Amino acid sequence: MSTTLHLPELFGSQVFNEETMKDRLSPASYGAWKTCVTEGTALDISTANEIAEAMKQWAVERGATHFTHWFQPMTGVTAEKHDSFISPTGGGRIMMEFSGKELVRGEPDASSFPSGGLRATFEARGYTAWDPTSFAFLKEGSLCIPTIFCSYSGQALDKKMPLLRSIEEVSRQAIRILRLFGDTESRKVMAQVGPEQEYFLIDKQLFGKRKDLRMTGRTLFGAKPPRGQELDDHYFGAIKPRVAAYMKDLDETLWALGIPSKTKHNEVAPSQHEMAPIYTDANTACDQNQLVMEVMKKVADRHGLVCLLHEKPFAGVNGSGKHDNWSLSTDTGKNLFKPGSTPSQNARFLLFLAAFVKGVDEYQDFLRTTVATAGNDHRLGAQEAPPAVLSIFLGDELNAVVDSIIQGTEYTDASKKTLEIGVDVLPAIRQDTTDRNRTSPMAFTGNKFEFRMLGSSQSISGPNIALNTIMAEELKQFADELESSADFQADLQKLIRRTFTEHQRIIFNGNGYDGNWIAEAERRGLANLKSTADALPAYVQQKNIDLFVKHGIYTEEEVRARYEIHVENYRTVLSIEAGTMIDMIRHEILPAVSGCAAELCERAFKKKEMGSSCRYETSTSQKLSALTDTLMDGCAKLEADLAAIPSGAETAMRYCHDVLIPDMTAARETADQLEALTDAKAWPFPVYSELLFSV
Repeated sequence: MSTTLHLPELFGSQVFNEETMKDRLSPASYGAWKTCVTEGTALDISTANEIAEAMKQWAVERGATHFTHWFQPMTGVTAEKHDSFISPTGGGRIMMEFSGKELVRGEPDASSFPSGGLRATFEARGYTAWDPTSFAFLKEGSLCIPTIFCSYSGQALDKKMPLLRSIEEVSRQAIRILRLFGDTESRKVMAQVGPEQEYFLIDKQLFGKRKDLRMTGRTLFGAKPPRGQELDDHYFGAIKPRVAAYMKDLDETLWALGIPSKTKHNEVAPSQHEMAPIYTDANTACDQNQLVMEVMKKVADRHGLVCLLHEKPFAGVNGSGKHDNWSLSTDTGKNLFKPGSTPSQNARFLLFLAAFVKGVDEYQDFLRTTVATAGNDHRLGAQEAPPAVLSIFLGDELNAVVDSIIQGTEYTDASKKTLEIGVDVLPAIRQDTTDRNRTSPMAFTGNKFEFRMLGSSQSISGPNIALNTIMAEELKQFADELESSADFQADLQKLIRRTFTEHQRIIFNGNGYDGNWIAEAERRGLANLKSTADALPAYVQQKNIDLFVKHGIYTEEEVRARYEIHVENYRTVLSIEAGTMIDMIRHEILPAVSGCAAELCERAFKKKEMGSSCRYETSTSQKLSALTDTLMDGCAKLEADLAAIPSGAETAMRYCHDVLIPDMTAARETADQLEALTDAKAWPFPVYSELLFSV
């Protein structure tokens, strides 16, 4: 595409969006759809049929031949089953047909998707149901219809259904709070999300020569090159032509899909980059981020590149995260985390802030589980991402406000000994559109919170389901208390002060990388769940299960099923990595090193015969031989330990962390020493310096 000059026409051209619906539907059907979206009412079959026909005509005009219910199973990626529009009419002819029934419901096989025990293998029936709040779009000749995915008995088998439930619940509880402040206009509160996506680009041909990249998405071996990110010259640096061409193609592809790709730049590590979209509602943001990750990979392939979304594809340089910017806004345009200009607006802001602080403190362990993956373990706390300890950064101005509320101390001037919430006006709190503390897991950035612990490859649904539900719980508690108040102003003041006082331990504005903070966090009683194996058991703590069951987000069975899926995924990922490492050691590294050692020995023998010094050859071959023996032993141990993984899911997870990871670390250290002693031309696969500077 070279249509940048016509961006307004390009944007959303592949989306059956609201404007298109208004043009192609009758006023009655458009109104029925609009009411369905805003009020949650059901669509009758005649309206569904009209929408389906309009969708089909629009799609066929643009070359589509198939339709698919596009859903998000618990694999973390999307799934599709494509059916053509054709319908036989007799005489060997066909017609293009698409009904309201086909729009509203589909029936893919559910048996092969992760279910965590919710479904037996023989229970294959599953249903997809249209999400009318998400726009259909065109992709590679198919009309893609965003849907939920559930079992025959109605259990959620996907990431969208619980997200939609959490969006509705946080809205319901937030509206209760707004009514207490006299807001009678707002009818809905929307969770707003903007996910920043980091990624690596490397040359496709070099990628094909690395079995570890192909099998696991990351390099399992790699000696540190002479140059990495030490010069700080890549971050925000000039974009290279090949990358710029990719980014231009990516932008235009995303814009056509209605995804508002806004920002692009080089990240810290060589070959690392970032794309950030414009903030939108949580449901749309989650759908679009799944599309972004898919499109990034496909566009890269067109340019002879490979897009790596693994959290740590290269040891020794920064990994990739996905900062999740989250807030709440009303349907009348009010951001509930934006400090106001009147006493009432400030009181409302402080109450929502108090609810968030309380929620993060009480459910810090569950928030940690939402970002717990084998890949993300490599970057959390690694001097490039937040530590594994949850804390909230408020910034100097807001922190001073909170301290004054807690302490009841002088606030703005000598005449005000304490802050009268709902009476006094706060001093201007500067709105900083970027995070002023890159070490904070949860940073207030002026009118939203930036959850910085997410891994680059993961779906953002899980963390946002948790944020929405946690916020709904705290707002419900506040509403229950304040709705029965005889003196709203006085009780509001007491509630906010009590909440900040009881939960101030979660607020930290310092350096999260400082070892002293980890010790301080322990003294405060904050959880430090360093690995996925440490974090996942919190998923099924009773208080966390009760939270989601209480608000109707999950049943207890659905919570436990997701826990089982996460545990199994962790074991599977580490087993694949261990198996790949064994294969590469036995079939690539050891033969290559043996050949190098043999060549050195032959040179040494010839030089010795001629009376020449052979210290280099002798010394290096001896080192290679010793390290080769160590690697052989390490590989044998890894192989034996991999074969001995226990059968129980939780026991296997712990075993993989405690046994396989140390085995793999030791084997890698030895292999990397061998790589450093070996000529890069003789090494069996491309080394870091080739990969990181290949584009």
